[in-house]
Amino acid sequence: MEYQTLSIEKRGQVDWLTLNRPQSLNAISLQMVHELNDYFGNLFNDRSVRIVVMKGAGRAYSAGLDIKERDMRGKGAEAPPFAAGFEFQGYLADVYIKMRRCPQPIISLVHGPACGGGFAFVLASDIRIAGESARMNAAFIRIGLSACDMGVSYFLPRLVGVSVASELMLTGRFINAQRALATGLVSEVVPDDQLDAAAEPYIQEMLTTSPMGLRLTKEGLNMAVDCTSLQQAMSIENRNQILCSKTADASEGRRAFLEKRDPIYTDS
Repeated sequence: MEYQTLSIEKRGQVDWLTLNRPQSLNAISLQMVHELNDYFGNLFNDRSVRIVVMKGAGRAYSAGLDIKERDMRGKGAEAPPFAAGFEFQGYLADVYIKMRRCPQPIISLVHGPACGGGFAFVLASDIRIAGESARMNAAFIRIGLSACDMGVSYFLPRLVGVSVASELMLTGRFINAQRALATGLVSEVVPDDQLDAAAEPYIQEMLTTSPMGLRLTKEGLNMAVDCTSLQQAMSIENRNQILCSKTADASEGRRAFLEKRDPIYTDS
């Protein structure tokens, strides 16, 4: 699929995905949802990509749903497809599910506004780095809707706790970069023009891991968050560790450790 609202730059085994509607602060249009569903859907089986870096073009990460386009839908604009029986609601929600389901870790570089569905992109990522200008909110409640949307009610309390999540979701107020750091929502805060550079240490460290080990760590961590007991979590750990231990990369990792050298992984 040839993308119109996304820019994908391939740097080796890393995809740099840019939301590319800067004239509308990267607001989420129907075309963007088509393209994000396609990209993250195909990513699940793409072993050539190990990491995704997600960012926004221009002055914002994403201002959320394109309200102007949505208002045009009753005036002859393209109708959204059905997804899970909920038309556009379910179709957009599928993007966040695919972000969590894809085995590649996602690093979000957040600058400027990240609102509503844009905020949910940040929350659905695995690692979040904020620029000093970052301002995030669950904007849905500010336009007559529930703040429980696009996975926010699932992700946010797990990241910052129920008390802070309740404050942000019940009021729709913004959380700035420094408070996001203090609450554990982001890993670090850097000047906006240093966001790309700030991602590099995370990328390089993840690229030193075995491909299967990295994929199964994301899977296991996400599943463990929802486990109801230590036994359930350890069952997932045991399964994933046995799968990893049977690979040639695991043997190479042990040899490299004993020989005091960097391992050379082949994803086999």
